[in-house]
Amino acid sequence: MNAYTCANLVDGFAFVDIETTGGPAQHASITEIAVIEVDASGVREWSSLIRPAMRIPEHIERLTGIHNDMVASAPRFEDVADELFDRLEGRIFVAHNARFDHGHIKAAFRRIGVNIRPRVLCTVKLSRRLFPQERRHSLDHLIARHDLKVGSRHRALSDAQAIWQFWQHIHDTFPPRQIETHIRELIARPALPPYLDPTAVDALPEAPGVYLFYGENDIPLYIGKSTRLRSRVLSHFNADHQSDRELSLSQQVRRIDHIRTTGELGALLEEARLIKSLQPILNRQLRRNRDLCAWRLDKDLAGPAGISLVRPGEVDFHHPGQLYGFFRNRRAAVERLRALSAEHALCPPLLGLEKHTPGRCFNHQLRRCRGACMGLEPYADHHARVEAALAHLKIESWPYRGAIGIREGDALHVVENWCYYGAVSNEEDAGPLIARGKPAFDFDIYKLLVRWMERQLVVVLRPDGAAGD
Repeated sequence: MNAYTCANLVDGFAFVDIETTGGPAQHASITEIAVIEVDASGVREWSSLIRPAMRIPEHIERLTGIHNDMVASAPRFEDVADELFDRLEGRIFVAHNARFDHGHIKAAFRRIGVNIRPRVLCTVKLSRRLFPQERRHSLDHLIARHDLKVGSRHRALSDAQAIWQFWQHIHDTFPPRQIETHIRELIARPALPPYLDPTAVDALPEAPGVYLFYGENDIPLYIGKSTRLRSRVLSHFNADHQSDRELSLSQQVRRIDHIRTTGELGALLEEARLIKSLQPILNRQLRRNRDLCAWRLDKDLAGPAGISLVRPGEVDFHHPGQLYGFFRNRRAAVERLRALSAEHALCPPLLGLEKHTPGRCFNHQLRRCRGACMGLEPYADHHARVEAALAHLKIESWPYRGAIGIREGDALHVVENWCYYGAVSNEEDAGPLIARGKPAFDFDIYKLLVRWMERQLVVVLRPDGAAGD
């Protein structure tokens, strides 16, 4: 029996490393694979270049030394898949930052209809367990710290050999029982990102709230919400081989924070607020938008259907008038109005979409409008059709005289004119919150409030913030 195989765990280990084009796991981006098998029969090394489905970028060529000419005649992944499967089967899959290597290999097998589910051990996490006094655990740091001998860094076999040397080093340094205990715990846990402290996930409650992922230098990466925080966070890491974004997130995350809320509405509101405040780099929805605008219709039905763009700051939501939108920017607003004009045979010149030439209408000649700009359709009829076309975009007026509180559990969400001030525990605390100043209008919060105000208990607040009758 090999002294380094932990006989009580498995029949053996597979120390794995891959090189890629830098492309996502969902594409054939692997350029080289190496496996070192360690079991009772001894140690066996295997490696192969792999022909990817894309060219290797120059900066990756410089990093790995693997050039496009080298892989031009190399086998495809499917050509080596059977051999690789046999080398991994029944063994613990050991890699440094294992989520990356395992994610790419698992995705590659999935593309050819094979599902592999090895137990995975990350030597980044194992190093953190065994050397907690050290701050950094990259492979370069392990090589320097433990005087590991490496041939060509960033070549798959050399890096796999470095991992295998690290494995031998720790077995020469620590009692076998201690190492085996850590391995059992690590392979039994959900596959957490390598640089994330497991206690951060253990501290998450199964309760409503918002979670925040931070990367190097405490840069906000991603903000999400859930009614079950711990399960939702773990779901990000369980699906990394299916989503490039999840894989990228797992590679970058260094710290997790969370904010408890009393319910789903509080989580939704806090998520929208934090995303606009912190601007995390991986969030695409709910981002701050300074160019928000809406269409306002003129009430004068006797003349042309006057229509203009307005900003939220120009609107009194107690009496917003005929307001439709909102749109992320002027271009989006114009494109939407142009599409509605074509769909409903409206007159583009009257909508300000085209220049008006008195007595002539190109769209009417093509039977694309009814000729309102030429007096062939009454302005009132055209205006009514404009209203009907825009009806599904109508902005709701604020239905209360002042501020309200939306009750959710122990929290009172304070809102006025569709603007969210924040949450307090009672009506008396609402006044000081309102006195801090009105927040900016947020279209995402507006949509949330319109949907939720019908479901939740609403408390009308007096000007001093207390509850009214």
